[in-house]
Amino acid sequence: MAAGSGSRIGGAPKQYRPIAGVPMVLRAIRPFAAHRDVAHLVLVLPPSDAANPPAFLGAATGSGLTLAAGGAGRSDSVANGLAALRPECRIVLVHDAARPFIEDATIDAVIREARRGAGAVAAVAVTDTIKEVAPDGSITRTVPRERLWRAQTPQGFPRELLERAHADAKTHGISATDDAMLVERLGAPVHVVPDSPHNRKVTTAEDLAWADLWAARG
Repeated sequence: MAAGSGSRIGGAPKQYRPIAGVPMVLRAIRPFAAHRDVAHLVLVLPPSDAANPPAFLGAATGSGLTLAAGGAGRSDSVANGLAALRPECRIVLVHDAARPFIEDATIDAVIREARRGAGAVAAVAVTDTIKEVAPDGSITRTVPRERLWRAQTPQGFPRELLERAHADAKTHGISATDDAMLVERLGAPVHVVPDSPHNRKVTTAEDLAWADLWAARG
């Protein structure tokens, strides 16, 4: 998923910004392209870029990578990506281009869980103290953190389940910030897969600076 504008980071779309000299989206793609169980990659881009992709993507297309145009929102973009996926792919992983440091072990674990028929979400247990805050800034309660996890990507599902979840969401006019939420609405099981905290989402200029340092660590 690389169809967003990345406006919070400023400047060029963040998915194309270099991290230690390599465009972020390429860093996100490569672990999947090299994975033994991944048969087809669909990269969802802004419509204008899907029609006329950046030059650095030229060599990647045609070798198991298909470009698809994003929609009005994330859920629409994921649905467009699903529609472009080869029919023989029965397990689907959805990953954010803004997470360029995914590890093979996490991909393995998400695929393994999805093959059992459940949804799977790469996630990290919350370690900070979480406060619920009213509009005026006052704390209304401290939320117990023992059962809280921070959802990341990839998220994996049996394809039929994910397609059914998106169709149901479209029927009811529901949008979501991640695909697990749509699957949860159907009452289907979704499990967390412990992930690395380094699989963080690059959202701000500070995140980008951290990503440069992490990628250059050698």
